[in-house]
Amino acid sequence: MMREKFDGAIFSLRECLFPFGCALCGAALLNADEAWNGLCLDCRTSLDAEFRETLERAAAGGTCPRCGRPLVSEIGTCLSCRAREEGSLPEGALALFPYLGKYKKLLGAYKFDKNIALGNFFAEKIALAIEAARQSFFDGATVGIVPVPPRPGKIRSAGWDQIELLARLLEKRRVEGAVAHRCLKRLKSKAQKDLGREGRRANLRGRIEPCRAAPEAAFLIDDVMTTGSTIEACARALREGGAKSVFSLCLFYD
Repeated sequence: MMREKFDGAIFSLRECLFPFGCALCGAALLNADEAWNGLCLDCRTSLDAEFRETLERAAAGGTCPRCGRPLVSEIGTCLSCRAREEGSLPEGALALFPYLGKYKKLLGAYKFDKNIALGNFFAEKIALAIEAARQSFFDGATVGIVPVPPRPGKIRSAGWDQIELLARLLEKRRVEGAVAHRCLKRLKSKAQKDLGREGRRANLRGRIEPCRAAPEAAFLIDDVMTTGSTIEACARALREGGAKSVFSLCLFYD
């Protein structure tokens, strides 16, 4: 508790000296809790409610168990995942927010503007999702958090890795039954954003591989899912590394 108050005070001081404001509406952040999450109370309350709706929808079978996207007219598994090779995707998945409108602005503030306070907000949501998955998917087993590996040279060019920060924040939170495993590496390939659906799949085929033993129960985290090709390649590599079950969580789905 004392550590949390101290960390909150540090973020509050940073906000006073170098104000970001609320990542969504731009309002001033008025206390340590708002500064810690990078969001004003109103915006955070709205996002919290939408996150709870996502968990409830997933629990009721309203999301695809392979990619985590909401099911519209499909039953069980979405059409896109049905077309993929049997056993190529995670056994379980969750995708939190659609990558459009305010959500696109939210990720942009974190990923490109480097508003690291938002990492605290995202880590909190991932921790809650991990606990839900431990009970419903992993049957209470110890879970290994696996960050999707960055492209070679990304950290040098961008200055940081937004997924690695989330893994570190989750380690600091000491999520019960979960530790971080940096067990995947990504070989040199083209940037996924410049490619179409089939090009993305071909681009990563064999380009993500295990670099050490994977946890038996792997909880894979990434920021945006567009075609699912990165998650598919990581799931394959995790199984090659010894994972028995893979659950993926993406903050946003496109």
